[in-house]
Amino acid sequence: MTGIVHFIGAGPGAPDLITVRGLRLIERCPVCLYAGSLVPAEVVAAAPPGARVLDTAPMTLDEIVAEMEAAVAGGKEVARVHSGDPSLYGAIAEQIRRLKAAGIAYDVTPGVPAFAAAAAALGRELTIPEVSQTVILTRTAMKSSAMPEGEDLATLARTRALLVIHLSVRNLLEIERQLAPAYGADCPVVVAYRVGWPDEAFIHGTLADIRDKVRAAKITRTALVFVGRALADTDFRDSALYDAAHAHVLRPKRKAV
Repeated sequence: MTGIVHFIGAGPGAPDLITVRGLRLIERCPVCLYAGSLVPAEVVAAAPPGARVLDTAPMTLDEIVAEMEAAVAGGKEVARVHSGDPSLYGAIAEQIRRLKAAGIAYDVTPGVPAFAAAAAALGRELTIPEVSQTVILTRTAMKSSAMPEGEDLATLARTRALLVIHLSVRNLLEIERQLAPAYGADCPVVVAYRVGWPDEAFIHGTLADIRDKVRAAKITRTALVFVGRALADTDFRDSALYDAAHAHVLRPKRKAV
């Protein structure tokens, strides 16, 4: 057996939202490292009997990589399980850099991102014709690394696109300050808390009042902030996709009868 590290997106929280591929990998890997603060134990319970299963929440990067290196040196496959989709704020880039330097093979299995699960739970499409056709996934700078130049909220606000702001529920005052001039104080906001978990919750408001509502709900972490006009129940034109007057290669123009 050749050792390899599989980065696996576990989805937002519900154990049945992991992909079939991701679950099959967990079921066969003798070593499973998972981000226990956001990945439910039910997901890694699928690891084979006798597997080495470690919660990496209290571990450092060096300790995590050391576990990977030891497993691969022994010819074992490693399931490295992250929440949501690992391409978004998954901190896999730094792990991959270490693996490449050590000559260790890896692959990545995508997962359901939290923003998509939140939209599904809300029963909403995020791209509404002539209202919003762009979704921007971003965050704000608090205690984590600084935002790159040009990616601050005030700059992104010029697009008036639907924003999905990660890791920022404790920064709502700054979100309001930077977005209200472009979006309007009455712009709809939804804070999605613990999407996919049994205690998930959605708080609806506007840029002007969402901070007070979130404070009253005592939500301080594990939440996404959606901002944009696409969240409103407003009238909009139908998409051209199924319009009878819109012909395309799979639905040619019909002859008049």
